Amino acid sequence: MLKGLNKGLRRDERGITGLETAIILIAFVVVASVFAYTVLSAGIFSSQKGQEAVYSGLAQTRATMEVKGSMFAYGNTTSGNVTAVSFTLTNALKGQDIDLSPNDSGNATHVTIISYTDKNQHVPDMPWSVAWIGKNTNTGGSNLLAQDEQAVITVDLTGLTVSPGIYSTFTIEVKPVTGASLILNRTLPARIDPVMNLH
Repeated sequence: MLKGLNKGLRRDERGITGLETAIILIAFVVVASVFAYTVLSAGIFSSQKGQEAVYSGLAQTRATMEVKGSMFAYGNTTSGNVTAVSFTLTNALKGQDIDLSPNDSGNATHVTIISYTDKNQHVPDMPWSVAWIGKNTNTGGSNLLAQDEQAVITVDLTGLTVSPGIYSTFTIEVKPVTGASLILNRTLPARIDPVMNLH
């Protein structure tokens, strides 16, 4: 009788099958956990990169300038050439202060660059000066364009190889240290006057 019972116990493999099934299920759970961790890590990493891109875009946008009003050209009626242009800048979104330390008298510390381009030449760093109109919070010569301030920029064109004359088309690009560049395209009229509104 004991021999029969012993044989029955040896043939009954239900416990082993349950153990194998449990091991397989545990393996599936471990593999699924590893994949889930990988997917979550990739998602967190991509969301952080997206957040950095959004903040970088906001910083660039908050440091953007715009032209307020018209651009004016100042001409020499004797030579028929333009000697300077001026325009007024303000903060586009009332955001980050913009350093407008001028590039006049060989100032090597300016960070905002103004370049000039026409069909004859490209000058990457033009001499220019700044004057403040209206509200002005600049004390101690800081030259920061803050919220609600307006700065008149005058670009000196007398050092150009070929001075612009009638019907000349030129581009002035204002490049602050942060934020988008401001590109101004203008065409001179058929007659050079002492003061010309280039709209």
